[in-house]
Amino acid sequence: MTLLADFILILHFAVALFIIAGMLCTWIGARLGWHWVRNFWFRAAHLSAIIFVAAQTLLSGICPLTVLEDGLRGHASTNGFIERWVGRWLYYDFPPWVFAASYIGFAALAALTWRWVPPQARNIGTRTGD
Repeated sequence: MTLLADFILILHFAVALFIIAGMLCTWIGARLGWHWVRNFWFRAAHLSAIIFVAAQTLLSGICPLTVLEDGLRGHASTNGFIERWVGRWLYYDFPPWVFAASYIGFAALAALTWRWVPPQARNIGTRTGD
């Protein structure tokens, strides 16, 4: 089960990285003229991901990936390499309201970015690689 829990942890890290890096790439890419940052599907996936995180925080406060990982680990830390290093980047000991406010603020920023750097409608349903 530890291997599956490690996979969930890496997936969780990848989602967090996509949300954060996606926002940064959108801003930088808009400034530098990167066409792919205006791809509708990329932007829709990015906005959907952060809205999901903010909504689940408001509804239950616990990320489903965290619940799944904890269940697979049996709530016992094995302190394996992946758990130790990736976990340090994901888990912090702050009050729940700090996370909720951060996620909601980030979701609002992503929504505003959608307006400031709008995706291009021509990318919908195309496979141009933009």
